[in-house]
Parts: sequence; structure tokens; C-alpha cells
Amino acid sequence: MTAMKHIQIKGLDKPVSKLIMGSDFFRLNNGQEVSDILGHYLAIGGNTIDSAFIYCGGESEQALGIWMDELGNRDDINIFTKGAHHDQNGPRVNAEAIRSDLFTSLERLRTDYIDLYALHRDDPAIPVGVILEALNEHVEAGRIRAFGGSNWTHARLQEANDYAAKNGLIGFSFSSPNLSLAKAKEPFWSGCVSVDEEALRWHEAAQLPLLSWSSQARGFFTGRYSPDVLDNADLVRVFYSDENWTRLRRAEQLAQEKGVTAIQIALAYVLSQPFPACALIGPRSEAEMLSCRDGAELVLTPQELAWLDLTAATV
Repeated sequence: MTAMKHIQIKGLDKPVSKLIMGSDFFRLNNGQEVSDILGHYLAIGGNTIDSAFIYCGGESEQALGIWMDELGNRDDINIFTKGAHHDQNGPRVNAEAIRSDLFTSLERLRTDYIDLYALHRDDPAIPVGVILEALNEHVEAGRIRAFGGSNWTHARLQEANDYAAKNGLIGFSFSSPNLSLAKAKEPFWSGCVSVDEEALRWHEAAQLPLLSWSSQARGFFTGRYSPDVLDNADLVRVFYSDENWTRLRRAEQLAQEKGVTAIQIALAYVLSQPFPACALIGPRSEAEMLSCRDGAELVLTPQELAWLDLTAATV
């Protein structure tokens, strides 16, 4: 077994593990499950945990804060959390919402700083300069180490970082869209961004770290799904396509050749990109955690990536 691989993100003094643990099932009434799964995560070498202001009505951040408090390990962990998600009244990507959500998240997490802070959505109607000024204020105050955009297009990220460079501001240090071997036909949730071929080329040129959510396409590669299995309406709506079934068959073929599983190939696809990439994962057992660990150790060649992604006829 090799050690967990890491990437560096500008602004952080700690590296970020290539596997980032998701916490959208962390609640105040399942503390033992939270403790057990995070124990398994630390055991494989992980050090970065993803949450958000809106997850579980705030209980995700609270549960994470309690766990870190009990173990006294805050300085060993990278917290990745998100704010400024829209509400019933519409977009909230503004200085007031960022400040309000951030201060609430800090309180819930029982900490005075966030390692990786992301805007959960974008609002293209708001100029990037206004947003950058607000985020830079919190970096200067020590409340945020590095910030990025979750579900921001690469065009808006480029616009923001161009503005930052011209105006002496800190720019976005990472992006967190959906990147998976199965390509989304439409957004999983309103306002979500999935990486397309153009965005992949941009990330390769910019070398901006990408932290992918739904990195394994929400179980599409587990073997539980086929064109005639229609019981998961969201999966059918987003991922059921002829091209994705071909990608699944190719992943299964490559997995058989390498002695691994198709879902491990799907994870390796994300982590083997020609730019710094991490995958948000959501295992609920030690066996699933170990499967993720083993998948993260696979390295796919550019030829294998192209074949899996249907841009090459042969490996």
C-alpha cells in the first residue's frame, strides 16, 4: 500500500489529500457513525473534509466541529466548506451573505478559520470585483486561508482571476465542479456546473486545482445500474445516455484487465487528469473507504483516459 497522494493549494500550509471526505450525512444524532467513518478516513491518510452551510440544516458542520473538538485534531485537518448558496428568494452571492454564512460556519465548526472556503453557487449578475473584495477581506482577517468557486464556470473563474491580478487581490485558488467519467446530460441540482471538454483544457492550461463532487457519478459505475433499471429517477435524468453506457462498458473492460472494479477506474479517471485534481467521496463503511483508497492508487495513462472518454477508439 502506498501513502495517500496530495496536492498543494495556494494559501494553505498543509497539503490536501487527493481523496476528500464528504459529510452530507453527518448529523447530531449519528455521532458514532461520523466518528467511525472519519476514523477509517484518517487511517487511509486523508486529511480534508468537505461540508457546507446548507448541509443537513447546519448539522454537518456542527457534527464535524464536535468531532474535531473531541479529538483535538483541528490543526491536522483541512476544512473545506461552502457558503452563499441561493435560498427561496434567489441568489445570495454578495458580501452580506458571505459574511453571515462564514461567521455561522466558523461557530458551528468550533474554529476561527476555514482552510478552503468556496462559494456554493455563482451569480453572474454580480461583478467579480465585488465578490473578490468581500472574500479578500476575510483572507486578510485570517478567517479564510484559500477560497474557490463551487459550480463556477471556468470562464467566470478566468474573469475573476484576471481581475485579481490587475487589482492586487488574491484570486480563486481552486474550483469545485462535477467531474466524472459519466457525463451529465443536465445539472444534478439547479445552478450546478459539470466539466466539459473545454473546461478540461482550461484546467490543464491554468493548472488550477479541481476538487470534484459526485466524482463517481453517484454510483453509476457500481454495477447496480443498466438501461432497463429505472428506479433512480435522478440518475436516469442526469447520466443515462448511450455514451455513458459505452463509458461504463469500457471502464468494466479496463477494470477486468487491471484486476480492479469499474468504480475504481471511474475514481482513477478523475485523479489521473493532467492537472491537480481531488475527488470528494462519500463511503459509509470501512470496505467502501478501502475501495476508494485502492482506486486512488491507480494511475491511468493519457491514452486510457482518452479511450474511457470516447475520444480514442483504442487504448
